[in-house]
Amino acid sequence: MTREELKERFRQFSLRIIKIVDAMPNTISGNAIAKQIVRSGTSPAANYRAACLAKSDKDFINKLKIVEEEIDETSHWLSIIIDTNMLPKVRVQDLYDESLELGKIITKSITTAKNKME
Repeated sequence: MTREELKERFRQFSLRIIKIVDAMPNTISGNAIAKQIVRSGTSPAANYRAACLAKSDKDFINKLKIVEEEIDETSHWLSIIIDTNMLPKVRVQDLYDESLELGKIITKSITTAKNKME
């Protein structure tokens, strides 16, 4: 997968997160989780774009670590949404699975970048 393809995949993920957030119940817990996940779920796209503009290998890895943290947080919130039935599992499961897959891609990218530095 090229950088441009991964940028687009993260962009699409962000758009899907926004749609999920807009569908969240208007409750205290729904609003709290919606605010968290809209931040953590849209930031990987922006941070991955920043990583692609990194000034050094070390900067690239540091920026990818931010992406890794944010996508992991998003996976957490998606699992909470599923486990509490805030939204139907069928509506959230594919997005949750995508978050895990994107996390694996970024983790592997970090490992590859670190190995290149050795």
